[in-house]
Amino acid sequence: MDGQRNNEVDVIRIVALMGICIVNVPFMALPVEAVFMVPDNAPDRLGAFIVEGLFQLKFFLLFSFIFGWGMAIQARTAEHSGQAFSERYFRRLIGLALMGVGHAVLVFSADILLLYALLGILLWLLRGLSPHSLIYFAVSMIPVSLACLSVLAVFIDELLKSDMINMGVEGHHLAGSFIQATQGRLHEWPVTFLFLLFLQGPLALGAFTCGLAAAKTDFFVLGSDGFVALKASVPMLLLIALPCNLLYAATMSGVIPSTSEWLSFVGFIAMGLGAPALSAIYLYLIIIASRRFSFPLLLMMAGRNSLSTYILQGVVCGFVFSGYGLGLFNQYGLLVLVPVSVLIGVLSMLLVGSYARLFGRGPLEPLLRKISG
Repeated sequence: MDGQRNNEVDVIRIVALMGICIVNVPFMALPVEAVFMVPDNAPDRLGAFIVEGLFQLKFFLLFSFIFGWGMAIQARTAEHSGQAFSERYFRRLIGLALMGVGHAVLVFSADILLLYALLGILLWLLRGLSPHSLIYFAVSMIPVSLACLSVLAVFIDELLKSDMINMGVEGHHLAGSFIQATQGRLHEWPVTFLFLLFLQGPLALGAFTCGLAAAKTDFFVLGSDGFVALKASVPMLLLIALPCNLLYAATMSGVIPSTSEWLSFVGFIAMGLGAPALSAIYLYLIIIASRRFSFPLLLMMAGRNSLSTYILQGVVCGFVFSGYGLGLFNQYGLLVLVPVSVLIGVLSMLLVGSYARLFGRGPLEPLLRKISG
């Protein structure tokens, strides 16, 4: 059962990393205003519709689910080895936070590692809850997310109206030198982190608690009550996911005109319902696929070394789009960037998988393990 469980978890990580890459690449390949504003041509509006409807936040939540699951697994490992889990856990969070700061400043300002480290503190406070209570807590995060998204909707609207989004962009993106890009990331990071806290924080914490509940109930064991319940919930989840994500995608791609302010507002915050619903459906489908099909060893090893894979995606993006790399910044639209993102994601996984096959682990996992003690 352990081997099967780990196989499923690694496949979830692989798929989540690919989805995260597809969402993140435009933020490294295009000026900020090109990502936040409705595209001015049909192909890019289609690209925005695809990414926002099928990918935005959904795969991040899968990654967050596995983070919560991993907490329980780490606790069991510490118990079996006779170590104090609290010290090991918080040292791990410190390691993630330090790597997150470095990643945000040197690679990608919309880093999630620091956010994970901070939310991990809250997860520690919830670790003693029963599986049912953890699930109830996760559900309670949805209205919190809707409230946060409402604040963001107003903020983004005011930002676009005042044209503040163009302030300081020149020289503060990957079109410049490494020093210019780093200065830009450092300049943008505080606002970006606050944005991510409102956009991702509540739902990520909810996904953490779902993952912890899954570990407590042996979710990945064949025929587990949790998986049976998830399967039974798929029709209801579809009824929530389809309209909410279609409405959100229509809002972000300009199908719903910005002049329809209230409909656009509802469409934006609909992500708070639609993203977790579709993410849960993806979870079910990925588990089914992992039980029926075999995946290449290099991809599986990349999934087992997800920290290295995640950070390498940003490094590869920097090489492809930056002025200190191939210089392809702002050369492709949103639709073309979808297959480009897939190529970057696959390349990153193959590189990390090959490294792990040679050395046993990815380059960053031993460092985090050393920090964790």
